[in-house]
Amino acid sequence: MVAIEAAALFAWMRRRGRARLAWSLLPNLASGACLMLALRAALSDGWWGWVALCLAGALAAHVADLAGRLRDR
Repeated sequence: MVAIEAAALFAWMRRRGRARLAWSLLPNLASGACLMLALRAALSDGWWGWVALCLAGALAAHVADLAGRLRDR
């Protein structure tokens, strides 16, 4: 579902002439996807390492998002 959402957002923003803004949403979408994967792993009694890796991925995506926002300032 996240991939479908991303494709729809990219298509809509490209059509409106804001392709650069669409790329800035990528870390935000990635962090959401990692959080959903961590939740799925936790609820399905997955190995704790998968949950930790997904959470670390979400953290990395959030840090990348914050760095991009600070750089644009």
